[in-house]
Amino acid sequence: MAGLIRRSDIDEVRSRTNIADIVGDYVSLKSAGGGSMKGLCPFHEERSPSFHVRPQVGFYHCFGCGEGGDVFTFLQKMDHVSFAEAVERMAARIGFELHYEDGGAAPDHGNRARILAANKAAEDFFIAQLTTPEAEPGRQFLGQRGFDPAAAQRFGVGFAPRGGALGRHLRSLGYTEEELITAGLIGKGDRGDVYDRFRGRLIWPIRDVTGQTVGFGARKLLDDDQGPKYLNTPETPVYHKSQVLYGLDLAKRDIARGKQVVVVEGYTDVMACHLAGITTAVATCGTAFGVDHIKIVRRIIGDVENSDTSGTGEVIFTFDPDEAGQKAASRAFAEEQRFAAQTFVAVAPDGLDPCDLRLEKGDDAVRRLIRTRKPMFEFMVRRVLAGYDLETVEGRVAALRASAPVVAGIRDQALSIGYVRNLAGWLGMDPGEVQRAVAAQRGPAPARPTDSREPMTPPEQAGAPNLMSLPTDPTTRLERDAIMALLQYPTQVGPDLAQRAVGVSFSDGTLSVVRDAIATTIEHLESSDWVARVAAEVPAPYSTLVTQLSVAPIPERPELMATYCRGVASALIDRDLLRQKRELLGTMQRTDAAADPERYAQVQRDLVRVEAERRALREE
Repeated sequence: MAGLIRRSDIDEVRSRTNIADIVGDYVSLKSAGGGSMKGLCPFHEERSPSFHVRPQVGFYHCFGCGEGGDVFTFLQKMDHVSFAEAVERMAARIGFELHYEDGGAAPDHGNRARILAANKAAEDFFIAQLTTPEAEPGRQFLGQRGFDPAAAQRFGVGFAPRGGALGRHLRSLGYTEEELITAGLIGKGDRGDVYDRFRGRLIWPIRDVTGQTVGFGARKLLDDDQGPKYLNTPETPVYHKSQVLYGLDLAKRDIARGKQVVVVEGYTDVMACHLAGITTAVATCGTAFGVDHIKIVRRIIGDVENSDTSGTGEVIFTFDPDEAGQKAASRAFAEEQRFAAQTFVAVAPDGLDPCDLRLEKGDDAVRRLIRTRKPMFEFMVRRVLAGYDLETVEGRVAALRASAPVVAGIRDQALSIGYVRNLAGWLGMDPGEVQRAVAAQRGPAPARPTDSREPMTPPEQAGAPNLMSLPTDPTTRLERDAIMALLQYPTQVGPDLAQRAVGVSFSDGTLSVVRDAIATTIEHLESSDWVARVAAEVPAPYSTLVTQLSVAPIPERPELMATYCRGVASALIDRDLLRQKRELLGTMQRTDAAADPERYAQVQRDLVRVEAERRALREE
């Protein structure tokens, strides 16, 4: 069928792609030992990492929610693309030319790829327009805020001319009117006339975590522009404002490395922070910092529960001192409990945003702003107290009643005790009285609710075989470990030892099914899609178990992995040889040598053979 990608090309792209690099664009991964990596699952909220990636076999699996698969599956679920689009994206990444059945062209997989391509073409057009005479107001705007041409180029800033120039340019490249409307690049009036969405404005490209341009933010420059100060791309198949953070593509690696993210309020604030050396700054795009943004940040920062609160990372918010900024602070505080990381607030003494602060006082002032941030709880308590007259008894009592719920919400017990003392000092009241007010706000410990942030019960635990339901006796553990070694490090085990290992009998029926699948595909032991072939061979309910066994951490250092894998396979074979020896000894005891000398002699020969195999196995 024309248009289908050749299977051999799919396998080649998979084998050349390091799944850890792709997953690492979305999730902060750390070594879990034995070549396995782990991080916070991108498919459900959790406090402790249960998402494992095994680069050796090209698979991932979450032991919390049960999601798993290869690099193509991951992209399909994360970016909502088709299988063919995922393959094509990875092929483009590694520079591999795909071939299609019967020499046909790639099929049309929908409009996502076309929208992304149109956005990239629009971005290039906007950047080129920034040097034109019409863009002088945009260049002046940037210069007045301390951004030179190099800064504009670094962040891809451009200019959208008037007169429908963008639409004409993109149509000349072959994009249809329908595609451009779907991408949010042009609009259609009530009378059917079309127009460029962005006209006479400075343009910032909004990119996803992988660096693909998914939308734009546009700033008004001209007095006769009747539109809003900032205008963003509308919701499209690739742009969802609640799920993107401006600057994340530039900041993600430093965020993961330094376990810190700085959340600012605008595009120019992100630019100012990065140019001042705060390269972990990001901003929302025309919406409040919400739950979906928190999920993104937590995955990248590696935000997990940690008894050492100094090691959980930092989330720093910058807010304008005006009413809108105060509301933003309240919204951020309402979601603070979703972070395991410590949360802080940074507000410049003069109420300047990072862009104006850099312009007026220089780069060091921006760095000092972040260094002198205050804990979120202190900021909120002081904000509450500022609304009361603390010079009167009535004012202090009212302030205590208003601020006690804030302190009561502190998870860390040591921090809570410290804030009780601080609050007592700020109010000039007895610490015991403050402690009682805070305790009253906490109330009795409630029954633990179901928390969506906790690991969920995997679907397969409802009945399908899974790793967690296997027995933990020594016999089953040995069988499990041998299967894991065969799936994850087949070349370390070697074809000869692997062939013998899958020929032994298993005591666990579930693992026996996986062993049989390995035995039937053993000739593909060293192929790049080895695990996929085994997973395809087992009955459907067992495929998740195969994935789990292929990514579960092996407790051994990489330099000793070959010794470990051969050792566990040899132990499995040795156990089976010992079983054979036991059965032969029993047969010998039951055989009358005088009555049946031939049978007795055969049993003796079998015993010698088994014992010789055991000695040879241990000497390998």
